[in-house]
Amino acid sequence: MEVRRSARRRRTVSAHREGDRVVVLVPARLSAAEERRWVERMVERLAGSEARRRPSDQELLARATALSSRYLGGRAVPRSVRWSTTQQHRWGSCTPSDGSVRISERAKGLPGWVLDYVVLHELAHLLVASHGPEFWAELTAYPRTERARGFLEGYDTATRGSHPDGEHGAEDDRPHEV
Repeated sequence: MEVRRSARRRRTVSAHREGDRVVVLVPARLSAAEERRWVERMVERLAGSEARRRPSDQELLARATALSSRYLGGRAVPRSVRWSTTQQHRWGSCTPSDGSVRISERAKGLPGWVLDYVVLHELAHLLVASHGPEFWAELTAYPRTERARGFLEGYDTATRGSHPDGEHGAEDDRPHEV
């Protein structure tokens, strides 16, 4: 953990992660006791926020079920939805034959609406295997599809410098992946 005092910061206190470290930004005028209280409070808030953005496998399955009901008429029924540590270049994958969906751990911590898109993309593959017009028609009910696709493309470009073709569910011949 790192605490950074700022003479320009007057009232606000904030916290964020930089790699494995928690950084708390505080006004320089705070006393040591006030700093300790604020650091404790902000670390708790950050942990709570991260927990909400990083659901367990069980919570991920519940989220997928709710998304299927809301946006796919409940037609996509996955047998399992879990986090995957082995996907370094995909956001998710799906095996329609056994109803399993895997979401890359790289997606943990993404905004909820982007994670929802990744999950919905894989659920749509339970209904349509390819990335053809029928597939994309399944995702039209989700209002943030295009925005989420743009976010993922930008995120990959920013973190990797570029992205492999098809990684974001682009129309290509590799079904079952985002």
